[in-house]
Amino acid sequence: MREKRPPAVLMLEDGARFDGRGFGLSGEVAAEVVFNTSMTGYQEILTDPSYNGQIVTLTYPLIGNYGTTPADDQSLKVQCAALIVKELAGIESNYRSEHHLQAYMQRAGLVGLEGIDTRELVLKLRTAGAMNGVISTTDFDGDSLLTKVKAAPDMNGLDLVPQVTCKAVYRFEPRENLPRREGRIFHVVAYDYGMKRNILELLWAEGFDVTVVPATTSARAVMALQPDGIFCSNGPGDPGAVSYAIETLRELVGQRPIFGICLGHQILGLALGAKRFKLKFGHRGANHPVRDELTGKVEITAQNHGFCLDPDSMPADTEITHWNLNDRTVEGFRHKTLPIFSVQYHPEASPGPHDSAYLFPRFRAMIEAWKK
Repeated sequence: MREKRPPAVLMLEDGARFDGRGFGLSGEVAAEVVFNTSMTGYQEILTDPSYNGQIVTLTYPLIGNYGTTPADDQSLKVQCAALIVKELAGIESNYRSEHHLQAYMQRAGLVGLEGIDTRELVLKLRTAGAMNGVISTTDFDGDSLLTKVKAAPDMNGLDLVPQVTCKAVYRFEPRENLPRREGRIFHVVAYDYGMKRNILELLWAEGFDVTVVPATTSARAVMALQPDGIFCSNGPGDPGAVSYAIETLRELVGQRPIFGICLGHQILGLALGAKRFKLKFGHRGANHPVRDELTGKVEITAQNHGFCLDPDSMPADTEITHWNLNDRTVEGFRHKTLPIFSVQYHPEASPGPHDSAYLFPRFRAMIEAWKK
């Protein structure tokens, strides 16, 4: 039998109000409201550092039906600001589950909202664009809520990387006995702008020993680690605000092969001279079609980003290698003469399809060619 949920409210910055029920932790949080179209993977979404500072709305109507397990966490803690769902499942039906989503969110200190029309909310965000909102289980006064929404920070110009990057250099070790490619082992230094665990596992499985460094690590310190390649991870916030990372990558360009994804892709593009812009409502989900111009193949990708590189600003010594087939935005590029490539989406998935896993062997092949 479902326990009684306390009343809760979502107020958007345009004055739209959604009344529902609270779950997880009681309280109040204001942040940018976005939506994700994935049908599974709610725990991976909650623990993805790229969602730091955002209230995530899940479009799939029933959430929590297979519970939670530490094996699915993509970082050391829940990262998003709050969670909105149509309906929280009353039971969990997976033998792997250790905690119901309600208990998981209470332990993590995460506020949740259920019982609203998420279709209406998503339609509003698609039409008007992503906007700030406040969820509260304690304050139901419209004027008060609007004041709190307007005080929330704008994602434009917001550097959230310091909140999610690691605090010190460490050598990655997989938690399980994962299979690994045979052959030569290469050393990769990975910049942690908000990295997911599955990225590190796939790099390790491809035959890389990985040293993870904080986002503020200097180019000189990275080169002192004697890497064979450099990886730039996903992460949250506005890439234009991460000026220190842009300057560092500018120094590293040409010194080692570089592979970037998501925020790392954007920072790398900015370091090479491109410009960025904010998408109207972002790409978030596990079903975005992308065409690889190098092979002509279409892959279904997992994505989570609110900013993009401007195709008209891409430097002459780069070429766009991947296009989004929904809106013709840039999904990947490579340098014409240097061993550098990057993609906007998440080839490591978790959650999502595995169509893009070929990019990790492509990175290895690039390093092998550079070492000859």
